[in-house]
Amino acid sequence: MAKASPAPHVPVLLTPLLAACAPVRGVWLDGTFGAGGYARGLLAAGADRVIGIDRDPEAHRLAAPWLAEEPRIDLREATFGELDRIAAEALGGEAGHPLLDGVVLDLGVSSMQIDTAERGFSFMRDAPLDMRMSSAGESAADLVNDAPEERLADILWLFGEERASRRIARAVVAARPVETTLQLAEIVARCLPRSKPGDKHPATRSFQALRIAVNDEYGELLRGLQAAERSLREGGLLAVVTFHSVEDRIAKRFLQLRAGALGQGSRHAPEAEAEEPAWTLLTRKPVDPSAEEVALNPRARSARLRVARRARGPARPVSAGEVAMPELTERPARKRAGTRRG
Repeated sequence: MAKASPAPHVPVLLTPLLAACAPVRGVWLDGTFGAGGYARGLLAAGADRVIGIDRDPEAHRLAAPWLAEEPRIDLREATFGELDRIAAEALGGEAGHPLLDGVVLDLGVSSMQIDTAERGFSFMRDAPLDMRMSSAGESAADLVNDAPEERLADILWLFGEERASRRIARAVVAARPVETTLQLAEIVARCLPRSKPGDKHPATRSFQALRIAVNDEYGELLRGLQAAERSLREGGLLAVVTFHSVEDRIAKRFLQLRAGALGQGSRHAPEAEAEEPAWTLLTRKPVDPSAEEVALNPRARSARLRVARRARGPARPVSAGEVAMPELTERPARKRAGTRRG
């Protein structure tokens, strides 16, 4: 078998992930295939087969040459929320039936996407505003130029936790049309205090917020967690790698909720009838990258790993509110009460 070319994306926390999931065996699904780092790691650790999914057509194009010589990997174009359907198609079963022995979900944007300037994910080089992980749907430019000012402010606040969201939204609307990454980054930077040496770029939160909105990342995460719950056999393993606090909170609360580990009710909010746990938590606290891994791959510094084992409890739908997932909602006609921003 020919050796695969070096991967342009380093899989984060792969070694502790494989250790937490040992022994790795059976059929796994890699929910963000990227350059195939997790899939190849799973096969090397003992998995019999890996079903890869990725919504990015570029990932499929780059993987095609070496996948032709790796029959144990079956790569499909899809999103997290479709993983149970994809598993059923690949394995000849029914969607929603437990077919998998393991699922890995690596969240956020990949190094390949960030480093390709024309994808418009980064403000480090000038490029058209795009930020789509797939090739379809609304781009960041569409959102920045067409969204009402209040909705744009909500996106920056909810998905980027940007305190100056209203100020930035006003500036963006005033500067329309906004067509490139550097144009947007300069608009944002003018709305914020000058950053000190070592601080993040002032546009970091705004770019994160727009990327999350364009790709519905939080919605896909919640749908993916539920699809994994439907698709994993009893004893099957779920590993989730997150890169910022809101993603980690959603994954943490979902697993705690479905493991029956969110605490007892109070006299003001009585405890609901106990459910049979759907998960057993294998990592009570998230696993962080080692100093050695961060030195080799600085983008790993904010990564966190959570691992859980599928228990006997039946799968059930989980709402955004149950996991404290930020959601865009339509504003009422009157000005809303709440925390003042920007």
